[in-house]
Amino acid sequence: MTHTLVAKSRLIGVVVLLLISGLSSSLFAGGQNRAGTSAAPELLIPAGARYLSMGGSPVALATGVEAVYWNPAGLDRETKSANAMFSHRTYIADIAYNYLAVSGRFDFGTIGLSLRSLDIGDIPVTTETSPDGTGEIFSPTYFVLGLTYSKQLTDRISIGVSANGVSENFAQVSTAGVAFDVGVQYRDVLAVGGLDVGVAVKNIGPPMKYGGPGLFVNATVQGASRGSTFYKLETAEFDLPSVVEIGVGYRHHMDDMNMLNLSTTFQNNNYAYDEYRFGAEYSYDQMLFLRAGYLFGASSNDARPNIFQDFTLGAGVTFKGNTDISVDYAYVPVKYFDNNHVVSVKVGF
Repeated sequence: MTHTLVAKSRLIGVVVLLLISGLSSSLFAGGQNRAGTSAAPELLIPAGARYLSMGGSPVALATGVEAVYWNPAGLDRETKSANAMFSHRTYIADIAYNYLAVSGRFDFGTIGLSLRSLDIGDIPVTTETSPDGTGEIFSPTYFVLGLTYSKQLTDRISIGVSANGVSENFAQVSTAGVAFDVGVQYRDVLAVGGLDVGVAVKNIGPPMKYGGPGLFVNATVQGASRGSTFYKLETAEFDLPSVVEIGVGYRHHMDDMNMLNLSTTFQNNNYAYDEYRFGAEYSYDQMLFLRAGYLFGASSNDARPNIFQDFTLGAGVTFKGNTDISVDYAYVPVKYFDNNHVVSVKVGF
């Protein structure tokens, strides 16, 4: 009894801190007034097909290695001792988004490693004097390397934290930073079987600033006695795109073979409009899956356009055995660009 009370007290403290952080972000963020001006926007690109096809709503339900992105508290709820997942997404403007994650369970909890990368391709170099290109090309590299720790405090409560190293490099200009994610999940809330809540605060860290030899320009200062020389352009600092997500999920066992997961999440964005996400997943014998999701927010109407349409669809199949293999697919319709297709493969040992 004493241990239960202590665990619940810790949970309340964590939730209060998370909510305070979220409130502070909403008070000082500026929200949609600063859209498109954050550092490291790649931190906001969802990873994995399963929960993306549910509209990105399962903050309370996310489990296993896929939870590293959605809510690190769910990582330790994986049934297998070791897991690996690879996901590929055809993103906008011919950009490829790849995600790799592995996890292992230990006596003290579960540790996860993840890598996200953007393959932007080759870009021709243009200058003021050569607007059609100089014949040179450069290839931007954007990646996020993450370390996650998750622990189930009780059979109902789990917590998790991630530290993500961010690196961006293009045309002799680069920046690096660190972003932290914190999450908590509580199952069977109010003694209602299958009713879960989850809270996640993501992308908390110091501002990022670009530097490098690419910022030096050859110029002549008017009124100065010396000729042309190199001057360094000073760049501004930009905050990370912090978000606070509060979610509710319900796991309904219709019978021994059929199950329905329902989830909803409110997302407060530091650099965009707030969003409400809804998702559903039907599974047959935990082997065949059908999924759908819906996004509702101020950015959904035409006056405040969002290039991603309001709904998502997906499906998956899992092959059970000593080694579980899951293949998931998500379809994300997009305005102005080709629709996104996401494929994930997960292996559990």
